[in-house]
Amino acid sequence: MDWSIEPCGPRAWMARFGDGLSAEVMARALSVSRGLEENPPSGLREFTMGYASVLLEFGDEAVPGPEEILETLQNASSGELPSGRHIEIPVVYDGDDLEEVARRAGLSTEGVVRCHAGRDYHVWLLGFSPGFPYLGVLDEALHLPRRETPRPRIAAGSVAIAGAQTGIYPAESAGGWHVIGRTSRRMFDPGRNDPFLLRPGDSVRFVAVEDGDV
Repeated sequence: MDWSIEPCGPRAWMARFGDGLSAEVMARALSVSRGLEENPPSGLREFTMGYASVLLEFGDEAVPGPEEILETLQNASSGELPSGRHIEIPVVYDGDDLEEVARRAGLSTEGVVRCHAGRDYHVWLLGFSPGFPYLGVLDEALHLPRRETPRPRIAAGSVAIAGAQTGIYPAESAGGWHVIGRTSRRMFDPGRNDPFLLRPGDSVRFVAVEDGDV
């Protein structure tokens, strides 16, 4: 098992589970995170999950050594991608970058929609702003680098792509992803019992709809 453990300051350890974005690596990170939630080791103050890593921060108690941390993480991991909910997101595909994405991908705009809405995506993690989901993996035809010049304002609910991922802007913000559509589903609502619509481990399917049906 190609895990590695490295210190991050006097009271934290970084566990790494592999390189790159893959279902196997994300399964390890998600599985370990679920295990830590259910059975945290003594003294654990908090942990933060990344694409291929988990950062563990400990309090004032004695900090475990690397061998103990590795054993704890291996015990916490089932080795499988934890099952989550399946959620459909209605999308009006009329984004400002849809035609450019189609041109660069060598597709029609309808082809872009079919590629984007034609598969299920895993929610890898949330970040950038509260509720922003990083979803993968895109059809290879849609793999594009970020925009050279980010936009100062992208509307809340914008559905966008960059690299091998797609995401949904939960609030108006700056951003450098290619906007291909929009949804009225709110990714983050502090007034809900659960503020986050999506959670790591969930799967998402985008559904193309007409304006007015979103």
